[in-house]
Amino acid sequence: MLNRRSFLAAVAASAAPALVRPARAAGMPGVMTASMRGSIDATELGVRPGALDDQSKAFARMLQQAADRNIPLFLPPGIYMVSNITLPRRVRLSGVPGASRIVYGGDGHLFVAEDADHIELDGLVLDGANRWLRDDAQGLIDLRRTLHAAIDNCQIVGSGKNAIAFERVGGRIERTEISGAADAGIYSVEATGLQISGNAVSDCANGGILVHRWQAAEDGTIVSGNRVSLIEARAGGTGQNGNGINVFRAGNVIVSNNMISDCAFTAVRANSASNIQIANNSCLRSGETGIYSEFSFEGAIINGNVVDGAANGISVVNFNEGGRLAVCSGNIVRNLHSEGPYVQDPPGFGVGISIEADCSATGNVVESVPLYGMQIGWGEFMRNVVVTGNVIRKAGTGIVVTVVEGTGSAVISDNVIDSVKDGAIVGYRWADRATGDLAVGGAGGYANLTIERNRVS
Repeated sequence: MLNRRSFLAAVAASAAPALVRPARAAGMPGVMTASMRGSIDATELGVRPGALDDQSKAFARMLQQAADRNIPLFLPPGIYMVSNITLPRRVRLSGVPGASRIVYGGDGHLFVAEDADHIELDGLVLDGANRWLRDDAQGLIDLRRTLHAAIDNCQIVGSGKNAIAFERVGGRIERTEISGAADAGIYSVEATGLQISGNAVSDCANGGILVHRWQAAEDGTIVSGNRVSLIEARAGGTGQNGNGINVFRAGNVIVSNNMISDCAFTAVRANSASNIQIANNSCLRSGETGIYSEFSFEGAIINGNVVDGAANGISVVNFNEGGRLAVCSGNIVRNLHSEGPYVQDPPGFGVGISIEADCSATGNVVESVPLYGMQIGWGEFMRNVVVTGNVIRKAGTGIVVTVVEGTGSAVISDNVIDSVKDGAIVGYRWADRATGDLAVGGAGGYANLTIERNRVS
């Protein structure tokens, strides 16, 4: 009779050959992976790891053969010196993460593709060796008009320009480490459905992650779960460079759950970007403004962010350029300073939250700011503002509101204001103080202002 013990013994015996087969290949995990994926090994097509000479011609030939057969390629561990590779329409190139290293030889560009169907790079180290890239190369990886691109689990280091440059590209960049770019880590312009998630971008000269368009239009890129740090502004300017995540003219973009630190200018900067959502980001030690929504935008949600250390906290401004329609809620802004990367026009740096038009600012906490806890409007530029349920502690002035003639309405109510030096709620004409403390005397005769039920201590 078949009992439990004999049954298990029979199963073990029948499985033994299957268990032995993988063991014979245990010393070649990359080859096993390539086989399981249906890939061919690059060495079968004449590309050798560690070869002393430049392998550009053989590498290009290998990619074209794989594209013609529409099959993936596996790059064994080792160093491959190449330059001037024009990628064919279909590329699926994978390697052993941290071990399959492609080094740019410095003769013009590394990887360029135009009008491609599918470009996939997985588990590769791409080393620009800080070498010169020719004028028309936008980055170490330069893809243009590509239907689908996927860069996953790679390392990209030492690019002489941008590390990754996409123009009219859809797809994804994820789980990739980028460092040492002489311009930006990731530069996307005119995206066609792009997701940038789970990457680490650091030590870049002018920008972290850039999502741009030539003309203002819907973009739809999602930038989520990235770590961006140590971004400089070597090309100068007053905000064009030095930003961790920069959205320019791109509409319907989501920037969420990113950890951004030590940027020369702004952690998240949205310029002329309508319907943007900036949510649940941690913005630490920004040189200028922690979070910006500026110039000609319509629609911004700024929610649940932490800004700790900056010259200004959150700015939702430029109604003079058409910037309007925003919700700023549930944010923490703290530990600001009055020094910035350039000489600021009055009133200067050190403002916790600034808003101007068609905006609700509710449920925020602002603490330890040298100038104003909140600034409502600027000169004649204010309309339809609600400021309610906020907590402001340790500020020069709690809330500043413009009282210049011709401004729209503002409701300032149910805020808690504690430990302020120069008044809880004060009216200003541009940069000059124009009223006493309105938290005590009410709206002071300004019919467009409603100031009530604020608690001052």
